[in-house]
Amino acid sequence: PVSLFPKMADDRERGGRDRVQSESASLGGSEDQDSFVNGHDEPDFSDPEDYVDSITDEELLGDILKQKPKEADGIDSVIVVDSVPQVGPERLEKLQNVIRKIFSKFGKIVSEYFPEENGKTKGYIFLEYSSPANALEAVRNCNGYKLDKQHTFAVNLFSDFDKYSSIPEEWEPPETQPYKDPGNLWYWLEDAECNDQYSVIYDGGERTAIFLNTYGGTEQSLVEERARWTETYVRWSPKGTYLATFHQRGIALWGGEKFRQIQRFSHQGVQLIDFSPCEKYMVTFSPLIDSKDEPQAIIIWDISTGGKRRGFHCENAAQWPIFKWSFDGKYFARMGQDSLSVYETPSFGLLEKKSMKIPNIREFFWSPTDNIIAYWTPEKDNIPARVTLLEIPTRLEIQTKNLFSVADCKIYWQKQGDYLCVKVDRYTKSKKGLFYNLELFRMREKQIPVDVVEVKEVVNAFAWEPNGEKFVVLHGESPRINASVYKMSNKVELLKCMEKKQANHIFWSPQGQFVVLAGLRSMNGALEFIDTNDMTVMNVAEHFMATDVEWDPTGRYVITAVSWWGHKVDNAFWLWSFQGRLLHKQNLDRFCQLLWRPRPPSPLTAAQIKKIKKNLKQYQKQFEIKDKMRMSKASKELVEKRHAMMQDFEKYRKKKRELCRQQKEQRLALRGGVDTDRLDSDAENVEEETVEFFVKEETIVVSK
Repeated sequence: PVSLFPKMADDRERGGRDRVQSESASLGGSEDQDSFVNGHDEPDFSDPEDYVDSITDEELLGDILKQKPKEADGIDSVIVVDSVPQVGPERLEKLQNVIRKIFSKFGKIVSEYFPEENGKTKGYIFLEYSSPANALEAVRNCNGYKLDKQHTFAVNLFSDFDKYSSIPEEWEPPETQPYKDPGNLWYWLEDAECNDQYSVIYDGGERTAIFLNTYGGTEQSLVEERARWTETYVRWSPKGTYLATFHQRGIALWGGEKFRQIQRFSHQGVQLIDFSPCEKYMVTFSPLIDSKDEPQAIIIWDISTGGKRRGFHCENAAQWPIFKWSFDGKYFARMGQDSLSVYETPSFGLLEKKSMKIPNIREFFWSPTDNIIAYWTPEKDNIPARVTLLEIPTRLEIQTKNLFSVADCKIYWQKQGDYLCVKVDRYTKSKKGLFYNLELFRMREKQIPVDVVEVKEVVNAFAWEPNGEKFVVLHGESPRINASVYKMSNKVELLKCMEKKQANHIFWSPQGQFVVLAGLRSMNGALEFIDTNDMTVMNVAEHFMATDVEWDPTGRYVITAVSWWGHKVDNAFWLWSFQGRLLHKQNLDRFCQLLWRPRPPSPLTAAQIKKIKKNLKQYQKQFEIKDKMRMSKASKELVEKRHAMMQDFEKYRKKKRELCRQQKEQRLALRGGVDTDRLDSDAENVEEETVEFFVKEETIVVSK
């Protein structure tokens, strides 16, 4: 170990010689020393020749030996970097600049030492940071850092010197660590009333809270609240298991009943994240850390272990996510220059070890339920534009559609994967105008037939019904924007065209049937709640300057919000029923973001769900009782007070019945043995009176 640190070893040896010389001088030379040691006046403390000392120094001087200086004392801020290129004086300055650029990201470097031998560096260096925390962060992030093909850094704390020098000769297996139970990560699904949670960021991002939507949306119960829980925003995982918070040094995942920290991932300057649908993997992006030989801009992590699985370069993060996942998390893909790269898990290597060459590929999306990729390529020379459906992992093209005079395309999958829509913007023959086609692929039918719907007006928005066969299109120029509802029956059927709608966004209920047409931001928050089964407009309302609309996972409630990030005044969120009835208003200072907590897919089969719907009347009475209690004008406090009074009355009645039982013998004696308790009451003298009282009046205006 001394040979690893020659400068420190030399200093230590030189310091020892100087100390001996100074002590010798202070004692007046060698003669004085001899007289001091061998003086006749001193008693002899020598042990007998046959004496065996059985007491160790540790037993005799344990307290003093604990204070013995160690070589590693005071150097917790020093790191040792091994596998550094060995260079001469002419390249030393360049090497030092490279080292400083890499390691100065983790803190201020106070000093550095590049040991040399025979005119070249030795291949290892010492760096001292201003604090031990900076040194530890450098070790975590740079150990294993690949500088080039021949040099991969091995970075350790210098304070680990003692640990590595005291390794026993014989290997001993490590102790089995106890399992750390994270608790029930899906506890919120056990709520008997199926109440949903949602996260709220307010106070300009300073505070984050989790609320529970209770009592039919009329009350919001606080579950957890913390200051500076995140530095930017939060995000739920796809199944709602984890809450991700953003920090300068990386991402933290929280979960369980008390929202304890489940895992953390170190990625300096992280800005964007994405999850695989199965919640096994997480993708993070940071623009701060990257190198030519060791990709660090995009990192894929294993959520359960917290380990890094693979890193990637990122030239442009304007379109996030860079990687798009298959529905089952077995594959993920990214689009490159004239190529599509598909990777497989858990190896994280290229499928068949090569990318697919697809000239001019513009956009691609995975099917939500199958390992099928839909992508499109534009026209070039005499080759038409093309939409292709590609099966993975076979790479078989199961359907292609050639398109002509194409200006742009947008791809929309239906949530169940039954249909695919490609919105095609096409040039007119004069090339001076545009018209629009909807190419509709029927994925479950043989040979995947394609229907075409032509729209002459500009298409502003398109959205599939999540669990059904309908879709809505917003088309036309403001103020004459029309909303057309279509159905994919034997042929594409136009159910209704609703004219002059003030809307620029479409929000379907997660369960289908109900849709909200919203005019956000510039359209002043106009809202229209529509039942697409009979095309009834259930309500027309407005949330002025609304910036966001969010359905809850069950489709029972919808929230509209004015975010401080988009509008600096009137920051609040409003809670509506699916019918458009306003249930609750919540004003929060500098409210920023609201996200409903997702629910995992139901474990029930389609047949079981159908059976429940068929027998729904069996449960209708108990639901009606609960609904009446919620709709009652009596407040929650009054109901609780009545319950308490009823309990007091029951205790009082029980007490009096017991007293009546104890006094029965006295009553019999006073009444000549006649048991008056058993005599029938005089029914003729009893009058029955029915009292009715006004509870509530409600008026709902339904427009057609």
